[in-house]
Amino acid sequence: MRLVNNARNAIDLRTTPVHLGLGSSAKPVEGFAWDPQVLQAYSAAVAADGAEGRMVTIFDGDGPGDHWERHPAGDELVVCLSGSVTVTRDLDGVPDRVLLGPGEATINPAGAWHAVDMAGPATILTITAGLGTDHRPRTGTRPGEHAGPPGPEETP
Repeated sequence: MRLVNNARNAIDLRTTPVHLGLGSSAKPVEGFAWDPQVLQAYSAAVAADGAEGRMVTIFDGDGPGDHWERHPAGDELVVCLSGSVTVTRDLDGVPDRVLLGPGEATINPAGAWHAVDMAGPATILTITAGLGTDHRPRTGTRPGEHAGPPGPEETP
């Protein structure tokens, strides 16, 4: 995993996220993977950006999400590019659902547990404040009722 300076070629945000950092910098993250070791290397590489750093990526999916997540360092923008997406947030134990179609977006407030469900094939773009991100498996319970320790943290 490495941050690339002065990228001149097209970037596929599905496989190569872009890190937005201090000083309005934008750097592709080559060799990125949703793997604990890569996430740790990414976190170390962007640590100086603190809570101001953002990751921009595209996800393709089909069906319900398998986890809850929250981003304590800042808000997250979720943009539906194609298909239909429901973003469910747990706001003080009350589910808050937002249905998105192509071109529509919602903002997950900092620290709010949320999950994304795709009704058939769909694509979203996210801009995420990743520092301290936490994941929990999606079960029949709300995220705050999860039994056991939290999942591994991403700390970009």
